[in-house]
Amino acid sequence: MKDLKVPERITEENLIELYKQMWTIRYFEEKVDQFFAKGKIHGTTHLAVGQEASAAGVCALLDKEDKITSTHRGHGHCIAKGATPDKMMAELFGRTTGYCKGKGGSMHIADVEMGNLGANGIVGGGIPLAVGSALTAQMKKLNYVTVCFFGDGATNEGSFHEAVNLAAVWNLPVIFVCENNQYGMSGSVKEMVKIEDIATRAKSYGIPGVVADGNDIIEMMNVTNEAIERAKNGEGPTLIEAKTYRWKGHSKSDAKKYRTRDEENEWREKDPIKRLKELLISESVITEEQAESLQKEALKEIEDAVAFAEEGPMPTKDDLLTDVFA
Repeated sequence: MKDLKVPERITEENLIELYKQMWTIRYFEEKVDQFFAKGKIHGTTHLAVGQEASAAGVCALLDKEDKITSTHRGHGHCIAKGATPDKMMAELFGRTTGYCKGKGGSMHIADVEMGNLGANGIVGGGIPLAVGSALTAQMKKLNYVTVCFFGDGATNEGSFHEAVNLAAVWNLPVIFVCENNQYGMSGSVKEMVKIEDIATRAKSYGIPGVVADGNDIIEMMNVTNEAIERAKNGEGPTLIEAKTYRWKGHSKSDAKKYRTRDEENEWREKDPIKRLKELLISESVITEEQAESLQKEALKEIEDAVAFAEEGPMPTKDDLLTDVFA
């Protein structure tokens, strides 16, 4: 691995596990897509197929005590931060064995024990929460960082500007990760902002803004590592823009009529999982056979998660007011 420039703490074993993890994320998303189509999962869902490298790459550098806030497109963030697919799948199936006992669904999975402060159905809703978490770390002198995931559309929300400004002024240990997947619902980012790179907005708040290839897990790890070091050294936040692409529509009801097949195919050629596989094989970290075996292990984990979810009990009317506070 001598020619592979990765953060010092990342080992070959870590890279192998990350390859499997990205397949776990993708298979989870694809299985959820299938069950929504069959009407076995209710509500809505927002899939991040094609964006696996940003979630896995960022969270690979986080410790258990580090925190994240997620988005409505957050299944990958949850898995990358240590959530188990069985309890996640049970949550989507509305079972009491899920992370939120079946009451949160796709957009509200939280796992506080692993540092996942929760996904959020409100665009930009997790950004102020992440800043609050970082303020807690600073005031209590706790040595953790908070990573805030959000999409390109959220950077036009007031919550983004207010929270980033406050974090910058107070030098808070928070890392803002904008997953620019090129579309906010059906609106192209090119039509929504006049600047080429969203990371440019960091200059307005006097913090570093970094543009990264969101489909390159190695690059995502390196830029995240630098941001963590800054945050833990008391130098304040960083804004990372991960340029990536969602293969699916905005949600389950999106026919994707606003983009071309050529554009989709162009981005599929940049498949982050394929890129990592080719890199690991070229660096003799794994063989083709090992890569195939890891892929099969990931699929088996998701199939087991589905079985766990389907076996879980549904809430009863007696559960209606449980965990509800007024």
